[in-house]
Amino acid sequence: MTKTFVKKTEQLLKIDDHDFTMRPGFGGPAVPVGVDVQVESLDAISEVDMDFTMTLYLRHYWKDERLSFRSNKNKSMTFDSRLVKKIWVPDMFFVHSKKSFTHDTTTDNVMLRVYPDGKVLYSLRVTVTAMCSMDLSRFPLDTQTCSLEIESYAYTDDDLMLYWKEGNRSLNTDERISLSQFLIQEFHTTTKLAYYSSTGWYNRLYINFTLRRHIFFFLLQTYFPATLMVMLSWVSFWIDRRAVPARVPLGITTVLTMSTIITGVNASMPRVSYIKAVDVYLWVSFVFVFLSVIEYAAVNYLSTLQERKERKLRERLPCTCGMAHPGMMSASYSDVDANTTGNYGMPEENGVKRERMLVQLAMESDQITGHVGSSAYSNVWIDTHVIDKYSRFLFPGSYILFNIIYWSIYS
Repeated sequence: MTKTFVKKTEQLLKIDDHDFTMRPGFGGPAVPVGVDVQVESLDAISEVDMDFTMTLYLRHYWKDERLSFRSNKNKSMTFDSRLVKKIWVPDMFFVHSKKSFTHDTTTDNVMLRVYPDGKVLYSLRVTVTAMCSMDLSRFPLDTQTCSLEIESYAYTDDDLMLYWKEGNRSLNTDERISLSQFLIQEFHTTTKLAYYSSTGWYNRLYINFTLRRHIFFFLLQTYFPATLMVMLSWVSFWIDRRAVPARVPLGITTVLTMSTIITGVNASMPRVSYIKAVDVYLWVSFVFVFLSVIEYAAVNYLSTLQERKERKLRERLPCTCGMAHPGMMSASYSDVDANTTGNYGMPEENGVKRERMLVQLAMESDQITGHVGSSAYSNVWIDTHVIDKYSRFLFPGSYILFNIIYWSIYS
């Protein structure tokens, strides 16, 4: 029954009377082929592979007078994929596509509709994965524009004129299309000519769409943890500089955590040769964390120098053992343990307790007679803790300034 129907259809369309390996109007002007597209879904966007996957309904419109037939009611006839193989259809392909296929569940998703005057509608449902050259220099605050390009493989513009059937209205999209990482801002169409040195000029149709990345995910997963690590590194400025077991592990922990965050972000990104916006933020944050470790190294080194100077000053003092009168030498120290690294407590000055060492030496010109002559005073003020005090304001202020500049540039 089916074979009989197909045979009658072929006789009605006079398929055996024509050579359908040739395009309509061969030898004459280019055959116009209109195209419209219904985008069903935008399935995936991959930064690593630099591609996207789209499912769409691709429809072609042209006129082939060889397929005209008589019809009293002027009704069209609709066929499936079996007749498509026996007539001429445009040889469209997707430029820069990595893979594509026509859906075949439950049968081939192909439809052919022929009108009595020879007009033809050819529709098929296709999923295509195509290349999208992304500029990730502003990632993750970026906006990407991708294109799906449609072109005839064999016929130049002298044989086939490919065009959008109704201009920008030829592209329709499903309102439910959404992506987890992107906001779809715009779909639009364009038409250009593509030139190949060996074959000539071809009409090329473009489906352009603009995507803006959602930033909230990256704020939670990248920016916020990095900011917390930088703030955590500032805690060491309020810890006593003699507490080495407290300050050193804190600095090392923040440095290693920042390294982990940077590694995790780069693991999900392509290995591009330029710096991304997220790299700028993470590496500047890493530098702030690293500098906080260097700051403590400087404080510890200066504290060591201070201790050495104190020892030398003690060694220069004459022994007062057995001396009866205080006129021989007067030396004043604070009551703090001398083994501490120069942390001699002094009264508050301008509301801030300063850490200083004040040594006053009054040496007699004649120690034998006990006569107090000209005295030499040597005042030494060493305050290594001032680095921590300045760092408490310099580090946060610099980081806030960096954030203002960063977000003003990339937002």
